[in-house]
Amino acid sequence: MQAIIVDDEKHCRDVLELLINKHCPDITIAAVCADGPTALEAIERQPPELLFLDVEMPGMNGFELLEACSNPSFAVIFTTAYDQYAIRAIRHSALDFLLKPIDKDELLRAVEKAASRKMLLTGKKLNNLLNFLHEHLQAGERLALPTLEGLRMVLPRDVVYCTAEGAYTRLQLQNGKTPPLVCRTLKEVEAVLKDKGFFRVHHSYLINLSFMDKYIKGDGGEIIMSDGSCIPVSRQRKQEFMARIEKL
Repeated sequence: MQAIIVDDEKHCRDVLELLINKHCPDITIAAVCADGPTALEAIERQPPELLFLDVEMPGMNGFELLEACSNPSFAVIFTTAYDQYAIRAIRHSALDFLLKPIDKDELLRAVEKAASRKMLLTGKKLNNLLNFLHEHLQAGERLALPTLEGLRMVLPRDVVYCTAEGAYTRLQLQNGKTPPLVCRTLKEVEAVLKDKGFFRVHHSYLINLSFMDKYIKGDGGEIIMSDGSCIPVSRQRKQEFMARIEKL
C-alpha cells in the first residue's frame, strides 16, 4: 500500500516512519508531510491507499484536512496523544486510531485492518465523521492554568516537561515559548496531565513522552528531551518508567 504520513511534530513523523519501515514491509511511504496544506497537495498529486493522520495540528488539523479532500478513497489511521473528543469521533465513523506513543503491535493491527479495506473512507463515513465533530468536538483541549499574572491558556501538546519549583510548577513549552510559572504543585499538574501522555519520572519532573528523544542508562538514568534538556529519572520510578517506554 502507498501511504502518506502527516504530523506536525518531526520526532513523531520519524518514529512512525521507522516503525513502518521496520515492521510493515507491505507499506511504501510515498510522502511525509509536516502540515495540512502540504499533505493536501501530496494527496491530490498522488492519492494514497493509506493515510496516517495526526489529529491536532496548527493551522489545519486532521479533520479539516479530510474535509478539504475531494472524493477521498483511502483508508485513514488517525494518530493522537490525548484528544478524547477525537477518539469518540473516530470510533463513531468506524475508522481507526493509534494513541501516541505508538505501540508496534497496535500499529500492525491497524495496518492489517486497513489492508482489509474495512476502513476505506467513503463519502458517507466522512460525512458522519464531520457531522459528529461539528456537533461534539470542542475547540482543542486548552487548559486554563493559574499564574501570578492571571490565567494562562495552554495546550498539553505544547508542553515538553514540567518542573517543580516549591509550591509552583514551571512548564517548559516547545518552539521557544516563554515557560509559564503555574500556581499549582507538580502533583496537582500531574493529576491533570497524566492521562494525556505524561509521566512523572522524578519527584521534580513530569515529562511529555512524545518529546522524549533518548534514555541514557544509569542508577536511575537520564532522559534527553527533543529540545536537548536532560531530565533525571529517580531510582524509585525507574522500573515503572522502563515498563512504560517498552511499549514505545
